[in-house]
Amino acid sequence: MKKTLLITSLCLASMAFGAFITKKLENENITIDIVKKAEKIIGLEFTQAEADSMLVELNDTRKSFEEIRKVELKNEVAPALVFNPLPTGFEFEKGSSYFKASSISMISLPKDKNDLAFYSVRQLAALIQSKKITSLELTKFFLERLKKYDTQLACVVTLTEDLALQQAAKADAEISAGKYKGLLHGIPYGAKDLLAKKGYKTTWGSVPYKDQVLDYDAVVIQRLEKAGAVLCAKLTLGELAWGDVWFGGTTKNPWNLKRGSSGSSAGSASSVAAGLLPFAIGSETLGSIVSPSSECGDTGLRPTFGRVPRTGAMALSWSMDKLGPICRTVEDCAIVFNAILGKDGQDPSVIDAPFQFDGNKKDLKGIKIAYLKKDFEGKYPNKTQDSLTLVTMKKLGAELIPLELPNLPSNDISFLLSVESAAAFDELTRSGKDDLMVRQIKNAWPNAFRAARFIPAVEYLQANRHRTLLIQEFNNRLKGIDVYLSPAFASRNLTMTNLTGHPCVVLPNGFRAEGRPTSITFMGKLFGEGKLLQVAKIYQDATDFHLKHPKL
Repeated sequence: MKKTLLITSLCLASMAFGAFITKKLENENITIDIVKKAEKIIGLEFTQAEADSMLVELNDTRKSFEEIRKVELKNEVAPALVFNPLPTGFEFEKGSSYFKASSISMISLPKDKNDLAFYSVRQLAALIQSKKITSLELTKFFLERLKKYDTQLACVVTLTEDLALQQAAKADAEISAGKYKGLLHGIPYGAKDLLAKKGYKTTWGSVPYKDQVLDYDAVVIQRLEKAGAVLCAKLTLGELAWGDVWFGGTTKNPWNLKRGSSGSSAGSASSVAAGLLPFAIGSETLGSIVSPSSECGDTGLRPTFGRVPRTGAMALSWSMDKLGPICRTVEDCAIVFNAILGKDGQDPSVIDAPFQFDGNKKDLKGIKIAYLKKDFEGKYPNKTQDSLTLVTMKKLGAELIPLELPNLPSNDISFLLSVESAAAFDELTRSGKDDLMVRQIKNAWPNAFRAARFIPAVEYLQANRHRTLLIQEFNNRLKGIDVYLSPAFASRNLTMTNLTGHPCVVLPNGFRAEGRPTSITFMGKLFGEGKLLQVAKIYQDATDFHLKHPKL
């Protein structure tokens, strides 16, 4: 029976590439010859008798596939399986949640208004709260920058100008009436265009969906609106959350317009780095906040899996997708994160856990900090900048503890993403509309979706069992450690921690010879964003790399 199920998903997968092919094969039976050829793909071998014994069940199962394909499954429908990143014996932070923004001295309007483009959320909030500038003035300022520089950066899918002006006017009226909601009240922002906003297109960056309008708001959008933030733009993402190429072109890095911004949160990272918006919402499945933030010199937070509800966001991988902020500073990330976290009653993966952040903390006392010793000691392009980061951390009082990642096959089980994404976009493959997508190379979604159909269900479940071992071993390695440092894209860290669901903050830590920023990664424990953000903020406050900006 086990062998039969294993071979079933492979044999039948080859007959699912498009409605035309599916119809053509409806009346063709699976034969012993087909089974024997499929054996080479799955790495198993059956006798002639065993293969013959499978045929009835294989043909019956294929008919079942054809029946269930008649029922529409929208992207928003999740499987009846929920990934939980918590290892055995895991304990949350003790105590209740609290959030304390840093104390800030008197903030004045700059002599050159253009300097407002690079003020932090914390600074802009102080200007709005003290009524030195209105939300409407600030919103118009950023809308004009979006219009002016998008021609160079290709970072905007849809400018939500009318909505932004309405929301800004509302914010000003509320603030004038003494109903100040907090640090995001009246602050402009942008959202990666995989988040639904009623009345506007949600294109997922892809040709087959470029005219798609969804009749609801993503929960993250709802929460930011409740906080009084002002949505100015739906921002680009590489098609279906891969890379920086979308149906309108390639989103550019503002530090070097000859380079892409990386992705898939391409527009979010590019627009914030260029001073077109104070912050933006991105998403990550396997590097989509980390990579563009690193490329563009932003500060990005990838939260723990299960921290922020994904309701109303495009599903790529139900067990790996995460939503988080891309900002100018670590504290800005904390401010936005505090507004969007927590259960919504719709995304079953979300877990309520304390978030404890004090932006006034100045020292690392009592915080156990480690570093990936072997990775930092290796030879790689940004070693000088990373070595100086370690020196700075020691000067700040950190006693860096050597740490090694678990020696488990994380890269070998990363096909979990391929399987889930192929299921999320099953209809796209079967309809043949995947041919409409811009990128048609081997290393792109259309081909990845097709190839994933040959991954057996048994191997998918086995990989998830290995993932359980990885989660448990990772937890064992991090016992007694609150935060650890990793070079950007070091060894297996990015893949491994996206599989385990751990949070990270990526922020600039220097510049290359040609002027582009480099970055460093701070990793936290599961649901340990509070200490993670505090440590990263203390480091950032001791440097000035985030205060330097590209010139367009």
